[in-house]
Amino acid sequence: MKTDDLIGLLSNQVTRIDRGAVARRFTRALMLGALGSVLLMAIVYGVRPDLASIARTPVFWAKIAYPFVVAIGAFIAVTRLGRPGVRAGYAWALVGLPFAAVWIAGWLVLDGAAPAQRLPIVLGQSWRTCPFNILLLSVPTFPAVFWAMKSLAPTRLRLVGAVAGLLASAIATVAYCLHCPEMSPAFWSVWYAIGMMLPACIGAWLGPKLLRW
Repeated sequence: MKTDDLIGLLSNQVTRIDRGAVARRFTRALMLGALGSVLLMAIVYGVRPDLASIARTPVFWAKIAYPFVVAIGAFIAVTRLGRPGVRAGYAWALVGLPFAAVWIAGWLVLDGAAPAQRLPIVLGQSWRTCPFNILLLSVPTFPAVFWAMKSLAPTRLRLVGAVAGLLASAIATVAYCLHCPEMSPAFWSVWYAIGMMLPACIGAWLGPKLLRW
């Protein structure tokens, strides 16, 4: 067979790649996961009764922005790391900056509080349950994110699993904000962070098992 004939034969077998397939898969997965987390929150914990009034305050939107920006950074990171040889790049800054901003805000709150009030501010009303509530609300988002990741070809499975778990928990934390009564950055900087890290650790553990291809 001549070279030109071989090239012609191979070119006839080429199928067009749908470049939007991965984006649509992730959009579907994240929307379903987020909806599942919101419904689970409403059923298990309930929406806070003063949500309409508290939503008019800047601190409420700061609380929402914290996990929301983490989710954006984790989404960019996981979709980049899901391609062989691609680094997460600036996505790490988007993941880290919300944590740093809330830690700084929490430190300023504690610095302005009386010494006897600092520990109660950090503990709030729900420190015992908050991280585990976020973990529970990650149940719908976790498999949705890992299902979407199956459309990619990650090579660093443990790292990608951790970031996928963080993405799932950040979305779940946004849903949890509609219930959580805590309004201090000093609380969020500790207990929200732990709540988001738990699914990330589970993702790092399960990544090599669930993302193998």
